[in-house]
Amino acid sequence: MKIPKRLQPLVEDGLVDEVIRPLMSGKEAAVYVVRCGNELRCAKVYKEANKRSFRQAVQYQEGRKVRNTRRARAMEKGSRFGRGQQEEAWHNAEVDALYRLSAAGVRVPTPHGCVDGVLLMELVTDEDGDVAPRLNDVSMSAEQAVEDHAFMMHSIVKMLCAGLVHGDLSEFNVLVDSYGPVIIDLPQAVDATQNNHARAMLERDIGNMTSYYGQFAPELKATRYAREIWALFEDGDLHPDSELTGLFEDDEADADVDGVLEEIKAAFAEEAARLERIRDADSD
Repeated sequence: MKIPKRLQPLVEDGLVDEVIRPLMSGKEAAVYVVRCGNELRCAKVYKEANKRSFRQAVQYQEGRKVRNTRRARAMEKGSRFGRGQQEEAWHNAEVDALYRLSAAGVRVPTPHGCVDGVLLMELVTDEDGDVAPRLNDVSMSAEQAVEDHAFMMHSIVKMLCAGLVHGDLSEFNVLVDSYGPVIIDLPQAVDATQNNHARAMLERDIGNMTSYYGQFAPELKATRYAREIWALFEDGDLHPDSELTGLFEDDEADADVDGVLEEIKAAFAEEAARLERIRDADSD
């Protein structure tokens, strides 16, 4: 196929030997299957900020550290240089998250570096060597759903123990290979201790996973993993191998009316986001 303009420098530098075919185009990037030596890999080409449809990016960038003070000031001012640095930071966030989570034992694609807004990483495949399907395209038994849901809850725990919340986890951001779920798409991952939205994002991530697997095992919908996991995290008692129950008892204090209203608003927003993800997936 004709080499896309953004991939041409990687081909010229010998990082990519052949661009085989487009894999998908989403709200934030276009992904290609490429050959690097004897290996097939993914090349994720990030779209420019004005062409991305990813919303509320400011919420996800809260708490991210920029060591270079000049860059930080430029990003705050929104200058042309600053916008370029903001884009670079957005790209590097996914690379950093992949390395950090891989080291923490979370199943994510192996990263192979990011060059000029192009992330090279492992191509996740199924047992036949074909590109692994997204979770959204997979059906399963109730028993398998319970097993995979438990696996995802422990993956989320490992992520949190590594200091990160995915922030956009859903059935569209999980691949399924012969060994089980693989978490993908992490440019919006947030710092669990530095981002004020981290708890809400964690609850949304877990809610999305529970809703999906709950289609096959309805009893999962009654679990309260988000509250349990966050309570353990706040108390400093969360560990990568923490035993989870899915149970959580609310404090029998006076009702927090404002909190309830916020949860209702969050539920409506979550449903709207879910419908948007479905529309995005159908348009890919």
